[in-house]
Amino acid sequence: VVDVQKDFITGALANPQAQANVAHLAETVKAHARAGHWLFLTRDTHPDNYLVTREGRHLPVEHCIEGEDGWNFAGTEPEVCHIVNKPSFGSYMLPSEILDELMAHNKAVDDIEKIVIYGYCTDICVISNAMVLRAAFPETEIESGVTPQSHQTALDAMRACQFTIV
Repeated sequence: VVDVQKDFITGALANPQAQANVAHLAETVKAHARAGHWLFLTRDTHPDNYLVTREGRHLPVEHCIEGEDGWNFAGTEPEVCHIVNKPSFGSYMLPSEILDELMAHNKAVDDIEKIVIYGYCTDICVISNAMVLRAAFPETEIESGVTPQSHQTALDAMRACQFTIV
């Protein structure tokens, strides 16, 4: 579950679609927990000086400042989950967290049946984490609510992630 935090739902980067869907997502996540699925929740995490960071200069809206209310989850996190704080769009630590869980349970990468990704900021954080997971688990089925889009949509997403398009 990617960055389902208050700032992305009702806070600094409020999203009406997320507001309409958050209760459904919370129930979906809890159903996964009841089914015994491993759950990893990324948490967008920024310092007080966010506006002087590269991201802050390109997205000058203070959000998900560590310790502030908007940084907290929006009631979607079940009691049993792994929380991965991430300072940028994609969590380079997410694959490591998954691998650590596999090792702790004497499992191999091939034992992962599927990775399902949920989140609202599809053009930045969801796609970034999907790409990180694809790179780390090239043979694993990865499912997300994001439908295949055109070449232009991919370019727009890369722009949103602060890539320079040449």
